[in-house]
Amino acid sequence: MVHVAVPLPLARLFAYQASEPLPPGVRVRVPFGARVLTGLVMSADGAEPSDRALRAVIECLDSAPLFTEEYLRFLMFVADYYHHPVGEVVFAALPPALKGNRDPGDRLRPAGLALTAAGQSFDPVHFGRAERKRRLFAAVREHEILTPATLGALGAGFARVAKDLVDAGLLARVPVPALSCAGTPGPALRDDQRSAIESIRAAQGFAPFLLFGVTGSGKTEVYLRVIEEVVRGGRQALVLVPEIGLTPQLVARFAERLGSAPGVLHSGCTPTERARVWRAAQTGHAPVVVGTRSAVFVPLKAPGIIVVDEEHDPSFKQQDGFRYHARDVAVLRGQRAGVPVLLGSATPSLESYRHARAGRYTLLRLPDRGAGRVQPAVRLIDLGAEPAADGLSPSLVRAVGDTLRRHEQALLFLNRRGFSPVLLCRDCRWHAPCDHCDARLTVHAARQQLRCHHCGHEGPLPATCPQCGGSHLMRVGEGTERIEEALRRTFPSARIARVDRDSMTARDTFTEVVRRVQAGEVDILVGTQMLAKGHDFPRLTLAAVVNADQGLYGSDFRADEQLFAQIMQVAGRSGRADLPGEVWIQTHHPSHPLWQPLTQLDYEGFAEFALRDRELTGFPPYAFCALLRAEARDAQGAQTFLRRILSLRPLPPGLTAGAVLPANMARRAGFYRAQCLLSAERRAVLHAWLRDWLPQVHGLPQARRVRWSVDVDPYSLFF
Repeated sequence: MVHVAVPLPLARLFAYQASEPLPPGVRVRVPFGARVLTGLVMSADGAEPSDRALRAVIECLDSAPLFTEEYLRFLMFVADYYHHPVGEVVFAALPPALKGNRDPGDRLRPAGLALTAAGQSFDPVHFGRAERKRRLFAAVREHEILTPATLGALGAGFARVAKDLVDAGLLARVPVPALSCAGTPGPALRDDQRSAIESIRAAQGFAPFLLFGVTGSGKTEVYLRVIEEVVRGGRQALVLVPEIGLTPQLVARFAERLGSAPGVLHSGCTPTERARVWRAAQTGHAPVVVGTRSAVFVPLKAPGIIVVDEEHDPSFKQQDGFRYHARDVAVLRGQRAGVPVLLGSATPSLESYRHARAGRYTLLRLPDRGAGRVQPAVRLIDLGAEPAADGLSPSLVRAVGDTLRRHEQALLFLNRRGFSPVLLCRDCRWHAPCDHCDARLTVHAARQQLRCHHCGHEGPLPATCPQCGGSHLMRVGEGTERIEEALRRTFPSARIARVDRDSMTARDTFTEVVRRVQAGEVDILVGTQMLAKGHDFPRLTLAAVVNADQGLYGSDFRADEQLFAQIMQVAGRSGRADLPGEVWIQTHHPSHPLWQPLTQLDYEGFAEFALRDRELTGFPPYAFCALLRAEARDAQGAQTFLRRILSLRPLPPGLTAGAVLPANMARRAGFYRAQCLLSAERRAVLHAWLRDWLPQVHGLPQARRVRWSVDVDPYSLFF
């Protein structure tokens, strides 16, 4: 008998009869009702229940286990901690190409590219205007053997180009060589970097570290030195980054230092690319894997260290479906595997910072940028005293002009895409609402559209007011499109690039923008948070926050923390090389207490204040929480459902439930939404109650008619 996890929202394993011994970790095809599903064997034993006949496994799909038994126990623990169906957790750890019922076979085996005899004598001039063929051919000639990771780092479409050149007989697929760590030597280390590296090297088994370093202080160099040593010892490193946009620069640095590009895993990779890197990591052929949130589940044959860069970033928290936090899962993986875990940030999460202060994590500090580089000067612009036109105050316009005259680069940050967040009729005060959400439609002038950023609803931009027929429609407020347009009018000769989800639609577009900025082909960058994280632009000396008030006075318990981290990240893009930097922050509330530590770039001063506030209000990290959410088509259905399920089991001492309330946006995409926060001073009390309570909820008929979820350790109270 084998116990199988199937990819369905069912909180248990299913027993099947096997005609031959099946080890845990292999995929099998099994009958499930009237369907045939692909499942994963989680455990096996010789006993068979006597009260019912078992259905038989149809077929085993793997010749060897995909996961070790220890790794399967880790996945079971994660499923139990987040109170999520085990089958969905297990299949979240598989790449898409392995979730079906076929064996991809040789397609997933790591193979490099090398020149054939015909390729060695081939003149690339014959490629004509086929730029990608020339680039790929030159890369193979440079590397002798081009690894799949290096091929992936070239960008989209190169896998198809490689196939064409193999079919033409110019390239051949060959075994992948081991990573040699024979790349370019690193720079001289400062004392604080050397001390941090020595502390990590001295770790025996599992040891969590918080690398707290100001932006530009060389955290990546610490990662590289430690990873070099891990790889030389025959072990593997997993590096998590919060955004796809951060991977090209990081991959390039790793390739330069290690002699070959690491494996890359993120949503922009094709299913075959993801599966190849996954298989290379599982078999030990990928010594280093760099990836976004879901890469935390990639199996490693010989783990040596796990690194989480920008560990505070909210994108590490999965906000729907299986709601895990990749940083917390990474720490758990390190504990289970007995390896160090290195969390890096200039603005650590308050949870990690408190762990470090309490001695549960080892705190490693990088307090300065080194080499005579200083932190940028931060200035506030009071928009009450200096009104802005199209989002730009006169002082900010002068600062941008001064930057351009020095032939330096400027970045203007506004975390709101589109042209304007509100279309308003001056005559009757009508504003463009979304028919499906409690939200206003955003004006997108370039496409002459109104668009809801919550449900995706789109419509044409009206010429007259739909309510009164008036022609006085005003576009109120600013988005990145409006800022870009204003800058083009003010600085007509400047080369301007806008970076947001609307402008970065193609796979390689953002990588190309980064290349242009680094090559000095862009004067002004305008964009959202895609620009704020981790990028190194040596000639960028002015960073400006166009509207810093968006996060002030927020009702979410993390609002101040998120705003502080976001502006600190924007500030960190300025003055990273030898040129001094400056940061301008536009606000209508210059006396807000957040600005004092922010203008001093004093994270620890902010953290002390914020932790006291969290302790007084009973929010994490001084409490352990789970957020119950529900959505229904009728206005009261979600709230009624939550009240019903909360009545199923009494709350024990030490566990409290807040009021059942409408969500911050009560209606979204046609569903009415409600929530309730559970809070406990002890983690065990919360989880014990959830473990006994959830089976009762699943047994309710109403539970199949309402969308509902349990979010353990919620990042935000908004959804």
